[in-house]
Amino acid sequence: MPNRYIPRLVDEQLEDYLSTFGAVSVEGPKWCGKTTTASQHARSKTNMADPTGSYQARRLATLEPSLALQGDRPRLIDEWQEVPSIWDAVRYQVDSDGARGAFILTGSATPRKDSQPSHSGAGRIGRLRMSTMTLQELGISTGSISLAGLFGGEHYTAASSMTLSDVARQVCRGGWPGIIGLDDTQAMRVARSYVDAIAETDLSAVDGANRDPEKVRRLLQSLARNESSLATLKTLARDTSPTEEDGEISLSAAADYLAALGRMYYTDDIPAWDPALKSPVRMRTAAKRHLADPSLAVAALGSNPQALLADLKYLGNLFESLTLHDLEVYARNCDAEVFHYHDSTDLEVDAIVQRRNGAWMPVEIKLGVDQEDDGADNVIRLANKMTKRGEREPAALLVIVGVGAVGHVRNDGVQVVPLDALGE
Repeated sequence: MPNRYIPRLVDEQLEDYLSTFGAVSVEGPKWCGKTTTASQHARSKTNMADPTGSYQARRLATLEPSLALQGDRPRLIDEWQEVPSIWDAVRYQVDSDGARGAFILTGSATPRKDSQPSHSGAGRIGRLRMSTMTLQELGISTGSISLAGLFGGEHYTAASSMTLSDVARQVCRGGWPGIIGLDDTQAMRVARSYVDAIAETDLSAVDGANRDPEKVRRLLQSLARNESSLATLKTLARDTSPTEEDGEISLSAAADYLAALGRMYYTDDIPAWDPALKSPVRMRTAAKRHLADPSLAVAALGSNPQALLADLKYLGNLFESLTLHDLEVYARNCDAEVFHYHDSTDLEVDAIVQRRNGAWMPVEIKLGVDQEDDGADNVIRLANKMTKRGEREPAALLVIVGVGAVGHVRNDGVQVVPLDALGE
């Protein structure tokens, strides 16, 4: 009996994009559910990675890209990056017939530079980012505190049932659709196989470059140790050398490896927030390094829930990663983006969620309720700093807590949000 499709938050966005653009490119890491979700919206499909007939579909599309476009619309073309010329064929077809919602392209990597499409597809092909599943999609979060509602001035009360063990288990399991129904050991095995594939084959296969699997693995471990941090490229390069004699990877090689990981959507860095183009606040503009799913960090380090419970500082880092992951998905559904803030006075706030209309909310992320006051102080400091400089007041002040919190608005105006109550 086939598995029942679990609706994703991106479904509504995909329908909206199909009514807006001639084609939609759904992009994201492998195994996050792109093909399954896109198939729910398609009337026909083909897959460029299908080995049937010695990869007949790919070979035919390479010879004549328009052949891949033939079929009922919306037409899903999966793993289109295997034949990059398909992008230009789709763009040309959309230009020719002016249809909306004609094609859906899915892919888990962007083509290498020498195979890039000749045209960006701007205005014809909408790009839609997809992530692994959020706690709301997994049925772990009630979604009773709406991010969109917070932007609208809503105040919420909500209960929480998440424990430290729940947090440790969830960051180890991750949000991969394929793990639903698996026990914890099996779920962690899936994330480990992802890391193994990246190190052994995928990072080299993405563009044909010959990359040392052992150094790739060490770089993945360094990214895991520095999850949700501002670790520099130099730090990551140095971490690839277990001994002085072994020799660390060069900065240029580390940059190349990181770029390749980004092209595979393995990383999803959080950019720095600039409150206004003319703001006098001096910013530190480095991106916060962030993996596509927190389970990848656990897998890269060979950890498990028991080990994380013995290292609450690192568990806190992974909880921040889990929260940022979900915040990004919820933000996309209310036309917002997620940033981080760190200025020259060393004021640092974990996340800034900002809508395109300029409405914004500072967010502090804390593993336990005992850290709630510190988080509240930080978002209030940032709000005061911005308003004194003439910036608009934030729509809300948030502290997202993992364990022990009750969702409510404090006397200082800060909204406390248990992560297992947060939703779109």
